Amino acid sequence: MKLRIALTVADFDEAVAFYRDALGLEQLADWSSEDGRVILLDAGRAELELFDERQAESVDRIEAGRRVSGTVRLALEVDDLDRTRQRLVAAGATAEAEPVVPPWGGRNARLRAPDGMQLTLFNEA
Repeated sequence: MKLRIALTVADFDEAVAFYRDALGLEQLADWSSEDGRVILLDAGRAELELFDERQAESVDRIEAGRRVSGTVRLALEVDDLDRTRQRLVAAGATAEAEPVVPPWGGRNARLRAPDGMQLTLFNEA
């Protein structure tokens, strides 16, 4: 079994440039047709984290300094957090805060993608 996230975006080309080209997610398929455009990107192994409101507020406060997330936030493990963060900001993301060392370890950086999605980049090393 696997988890697949279907993200509907207003600017498809911008989203492809951000998630595939800047973030580096490998394109697995292009299922576009006369009905619309869709590509499938490999985002690695999927996990589903469930938060209650208090925990979501706590994580937002740690990573961004304030409550910024909606009901969905993508968390992506990256090899080089600083380089990936810089590349995504150059591609149109907004840095919500400087990278942090959260209480659970590693390093995290919070961004807002051009489509508005909240992203946590993390490195557990």
